[in-house]
Amino acid sequence: MYSKGFRPLSIAAVLATGTALALIFFYAPNDADQGFIQKIFYVHVPMAIVALGGFVAGGIMGIRHLRTGDRSWDMRSYVAIHLSIILGAGVLITGAIWAKASWGHWWVWDEPVLVSFLVVWLLYCVYYPLRYSIEDPDRQARYSSVFAIAAGAFVPINFVAVRLAEAYTHPRVLSQTGGSLPGEMRLTFLVSTLAMTLLFVTLWKLELTSKHASMQLKRLRRRLEATA
Repeated sequence: MYSKGFRPLSIAAVLATGTALALIFFYAPNDADQGFIQKIFYVHVPMAIVALGGFVAGGIMGIRHLRTGDRSWDMRSYVAIHLSIILGAGVLITGAIWAKASWGHWWVWDEPVLVSFLVVWLLYCVYYPLRYSIEDPDRQARYSSVFAIAAGAFVPINFVAVRLAEAYTHPRVLSQTGGSLPGEMRLTFLVSTLAMTLLFVTLWKLELTSKHASMQLKRLRRRLEATA
């Protein structure tokens, strides 16, 4: 069920990723102020967008689980949040590298964009201990879905912080007027975002397929043990 369409999706993800890397290193120009280090933007920002989108998607899947009672939606929500937490860690690491090279500091605590993303990421890190502290599978799925919905509703605050923040330490490459990137940079950014999205969906389907196969194997073992 989960592996349907996986092959063309994975091929598209590989092609998009390869194209994005080629554009980043050979097409997009170096930034006039920051130089080559600015190219980390094409990884950092798409990763942040996809991570936040994955958190919201996890909340939407949690709603589907509570409405239908189908445990498969809980598993979909779990995998989406799991991958988004990993991407979130990547966002914080690449952001720290970029900050050190550009600002001379690994972190700036008075920058609301950085702090708001950190708060969202730490909030979702609570998801694991909450989920695995509950032994009953049905209660575990319900409580996890409630958490995913509540935390997913908090995610837009991060976007609002970006638009309304008065501190200008964090770069405003995507302005409120529709974007201020030159043509080459904008194309590279869009392709990189597409590649990150396809990579996320590919890994999401791959992990779901793996977990589904593992659960089927456990059921088969239980049946064999019961028969024996």
